[in-house]
Amino acid sequence: MEYENKLVLAPMVRVGTLPFRLLASDYGADITYAEEIVDHKMIKCERKVNECIGTTDFVEKGTDNVVFRTCNQERNRVVFQMGTSDAVRALKAAQIVCKDVAAVDINMGCPKSFSVSGGMGAALLTRPDLIHDILTTLRRNLDTPVTCKIRLLKSSQDTVELARRIEKIGVSALAVHGRKVADRPRDPAKWDEIADIVSTLSIPVIANGDVFEYDDFQRIKVATGASSVMVARAALWNASIFSPKGERHWEDVKQEYVRKSILWDNDIKSTKHTLREIISHHSCLELPEGKAVIKSENLAALAKVYGEEEYYRSVSENRFSHNGRI
Repeated sequence: MEYENKLVLAPMVRVGTLPFRLLASDYGADITYAEEIVDHKMIKCERKVNECIGTTDFVEKGTDNVVFRTCNQERNRVVFQMGTSDAVRALKAAQIVCKDVAAVDINMGCPKSFSVSGGMGAALLTRPDLIHDILTTLRRNLDTPVTCKIRLLKSSQDTVELARRIEKIGVSALAVHGRKVADRPRDPAKWDEIADIVSTLSIPVIANGDVFEYDDFQRIKVATGASSVMVARAALWNASIFSPKGERHWEDVKQEYVRKSILWDNDIKSTKHTLREIISHHSCLELPEGKAVIKSENLAALAKVYGEEEYYRSVSENRFSHNGRI
């Protein structure tokens, strides 16, 4: 995995599933992070090849619950991001999935209570010895590249010192969200503090924060000196932000997402969440479209909302005929 001059899709819970990652890559994303998956959940999974859809699924044992789904198309660019607070557990989870992804990333930046309360995400930022334990364990036992994503600490000097410690472990790259744990999304990202980190490290740094249009990729790169740039919210609102040809209308991109969700049999809750986020940003959930999405109980119902009944029927028939041949 190369980390120089790359456009990167950030990890987003309930958004970064297979269809959205493929949508982003279609528009130009070079590296696509999957949504964070907690180690506890991953170690309960078994790997299954889904010939019907053409995917590799990691399914919770004894259930039909697909925890992580990937495919050969994204093998060289998908990053499996993990939430963990324990080195042994992290390794066990990583070993299940590492041969099917391009890299394994440890989430050290999520400020949400569900993550921090479990000692994961941003809670790791105050435990450098545990960070060292987790990353060292993964580096020693995996052939797959290992990276991590952090937030800024209280002072720029503190962040730089932590980044140096992480670099010495031998990670392949470091992603830095230019906000502190207490900052809100509306607070400006501190590009200058990302620059402080870049100036002291020799490994690639991926800058994240306040990228809202294609030209911002170059702006933050120049301002920080970062090797690559990561985008989250703006990609969710319109995945064509990665396209050098200019953004497509959000309605068209949303329609593509619906079709990809049907094609890859995406989880209905994840699909609805992503659509609600797109609609609420550009329009209003109280309008008929938003209400219809909320009411939809399965992909067939969503296909009807978006006039994709024939496409849904065609995909379903192809799967049925494939099952008949197996």
